[in-house]
Amino acid sequence: MVNSLSKIFGIGLIGLGISPLFAGVALANEDNLESIQAFQQQSAAIAQKRQNLQLKTFQHQGFSSDMGKITNVSDINSRSMNQVTSVNELRDVQPTEWAYEALKSLVERYGCIVGYPDRTFRGDRALSRWEFAAGLNACMNVMERLLQENVAVLREDIDKLKQLAQQFEQELAAMGARIENLETRTAYLEDHQFSTTTKLNGDVIFIYSGVAGSEQADGPPNQPIQNGQITANYRSRMNLDTSFTGEDQLRVRIQTANYFLGRAGSNLTDFNFSVASDKNVPQVNKLQYRFPVGDSLTVWINGAKITLDDIADPLAPFTNSFTEGALSFFGAIAPIYLLSDNTGPGAGASYSFTKELSLGAFYSAGKGNSPASGQGLFNGQYVAGTQLTYLPSADTGIGIAYSHQYIPQNQYDSFGVAGFTGLANADNPFSFANRDNFGDGNATSSDNIAILGTWRIAPGFSMEGWGMYTSASAEGGDRAGDSADIWNWKISFAFPDLFQEGNLGVISVGQPPYAATLSNNNNLPDVTPSTTTAPWFAESFYVFKVNDNISISPGLWVGTSPANERDPLWIGAIRTSFKF
Repeated sequence: MVNSLSKIFGIGLIGLGISPLFAGVALANEDNLESIQAFQQQSAAIAQKRQNLQLKTFQHQGFSSDMGKITNVSDINSRSMNQVTSVNELRDVQPTEWAYEALKSLVERYGCIVGYPDRTFRGDRALSRWEFAAGLNACMNVMERLLQENVAVLREDIDKLKQLAQQFEQELAAMGARIENLETRTAYLEDHQFSTTTKLNGDVIFIYSGVAGSEQADGPPNQPIQNGQITANYRSRMNLDTSFTGEDQLRVRIQTANYFLGRAGSNLTDFNFSVASDKNVPQVNKLQYRFPVGDSLTVWINGAKITLDDIADPLAPFTNSFTEGALSFFGAIAPIYLLSDNTGPGAGASYSFTKELSLGAFYSAGKGNSPASGQGLFNGQYVAGTQLTYLPSADTGIGIAYSHQYIPQNQYDSFGVAGFTGLANADNPFSFANRDNFGDGNATSSDNIAILGTWRIAPGFSMEGWGMYTSASAEGGDRAGDSADIWNWKISFAFPDLFQEGNLGVISVGQPPYAATLSNNNNLPDVTPSTTTAPWFAESFYVFKVNDNISISPGLWVGTSPANERDPLWIGAIRTSFKF
């Protein structure tokens, strides 16, 4: 008796979490038995139909025993529907129909939940036949529980269930076949996935570009540009993101590229996504572990590369992205975020006072992995910074950032005061104009402050930008005691969804970092001069989204006065980005 009853409502819907109704239950009312037994043949027919449909689906979709030809989930859904049943062509169940009223009475009598949080049946709207089948299953589960608790079920309700199951046998059978097929695919994916904790994502950037102008920025006057040919370059990144708790993240980034920096003798020709590394050699570009401490504090520990924009929002939503933001290096984000743009180790933390207000801080040691003299975590180049950010919405906010940097003697080949985003006298202000030694034996400390903001004025228009000041001092060497005042600013006008949804147009204007004043307290000859004619920068680019993963971005930018008395440099480029 028990075994036969366990099959009555089984109909193969275990994949939906449907337990066989009445399994192992002693009925509280023996008068129900006749109706239940009459329903048994009908339920068995539904189960057989479901098995036949499932077999058809496997045969038609090319499933092999080793799952080598398994198809997409979307294919399973659509093709199962076409082969199994024509329910999509049937009309919805109207509130005036008997079946609707029958299920409604069961819901109200036995407290079934038909998927609405307020436990209402919502009788003023029609149900699709799939929704109706789900409601029928909900009542089956509730009635099973009642019977297990020896609560009598009315015979008329058993009759209703029998008639409803008969009327909706195609839906019940098809749902079982589709769900079991999805479970099979899910099991296959789980067995063959790379890792249960790690996800792979990344991007590839191709760019064709060229530099035009009348003279080299860093050579003798009127010297033609030495390296302005049209080139094809690339950068490839792969991120392995691992979470152990669901709230933390371990990121390992592997990167390779083949860029040439400082074309035409100026940093103004560099790309937002340029890479200072061995060409075509895969390298670990970032090694970072982020984890929360309580509800408001987040901590970062980095074995390789940490920057302020890891910790705080750079407030540049339309220019910051490597794949869909500015093409130029200076036009992307404020230089204060780039002072530690190297593979040195470090750590940081961010505390959220409210959802809108946060404070972040970090420390980076550029050569923190080296035990050599003048290097290490605390005796070499370092950057310590902080940022207070108020961000009431994703594209509207304001922030103030501060950082202190120290560059030891003879390390200007690896580090720059302004992050290699502007003129040469801003990155190494205490050098000598006619000496080959770029470092010149002078250590430098600098204090940097930036005010940043972004404002989404309208859905199709936004503004963002910054103003930044750097006070640099020479420490040691021939220039000890000298100082420099370095300025830069930029404002961008962004036009989201320009011409087409998802596309973006941006126009930017500003002044890249330059040394407005440079002291020479010791009256030394041939010192690097301050800037006499302030440089200007302008950029325009357009992002055309081919789809969610591919975009094409033509762009043009110009830098005037890349050095004193030097002609402008023009850069044209077309970037193609692939995200995966």
